[in-house]
Amino acid sequence: MDARLQLRVQRYGWDRAAPSYEQAWKEGLAPATAAVLEAAALRPGERVLDVACGSGLLTRAAWEAVAPKGGEVVGTDISELMLAEAARKSPDCRFVRADAQSLDEFVPVGHFDAVLCGLGLMYMPDPEAALATMARCLRPGGRMAASVWGERRTCGWAEIFPIVDSQVRSEVCPMFFRVGTGNTLDEALRAAGLVNVQLSHPPTTIHYTDADAACDAAFLSGPVALAYSRFDESTRLAVRADYLASIEPWRDGERFAIPGTFVIGSGQRPEAAVDA
Repeated sequence: MDARLQLRVQRYGWDRAAPSYEQAWKEGLAPATAAVLEAAALRPGERVLDVACGSGLLTRAAWEAVAPKGGEVVGTDISELMLAEAARKSPDCRFVRADAQSLDEFVPVGHFDAVLCGLGLMYMPDPEAALATMARCLRPGGRMAASVWGERRTCGWAEIFPIVDSQVRSEVCPMFFRVGTGNTLDEALRAAGLVNVQLSHPPTTIHYTDADAACDAAFLSGPVALAYSRFDESTRLAVRADYLASIEPWRDGERFAIPGTFVIGSGQRPEAAVDA
């Protein structure tokens, strides 16, 4: 798949999802947010870069951790509307529209005490290259913490991608679960030059009050929002029916409790790091 096409799909897709993203996903993503913060071990006064920050859920939490002694938090994303949401909710942080693989064109290299990336690597054309660029933004001794969704079999909502792709070649995230499978994230962090690499696998459950809430979160507030916006009414009804059938095992009356798993990876730039 052409990387530039994938980035355009991501940019405009997340623009579509921006207004409703937090309401739909904040609760379900909370374990990943907490685990990234714990792995990063932020301290007051530190300088933090949040890559693929979206609407700023993780950015705001990072600011609360570093603000007491005049810290700095910069968020980057490729979606202008996500950045607008983040800036509105986090007025003390700075936001820059930037592709993760080109960060060093927009933010200072070797400047940050910590670099975070919450559930963004799965959408990047080359997550390994993005991690290497993020690592260059760290000062020697700085820490990185990133989260991705875990293996497909552990995520009850995973059929959303083949369901949409059966109607249109969406090009959303053709290898979405790759980074969260096996030792892929561990190996990518080490290849980026990080040491003291660690992984954890916190679970989550995403709760929805009814079928409409579950479908709206999946189709209006997530990565397939752009493709869904182009479907006619009959196609929308068909994909919603297929998705509800796929999550039927986790229905209790009108409500749904859909399981998922995250992979949290962390590491440190060596004190004697030298840029290539």
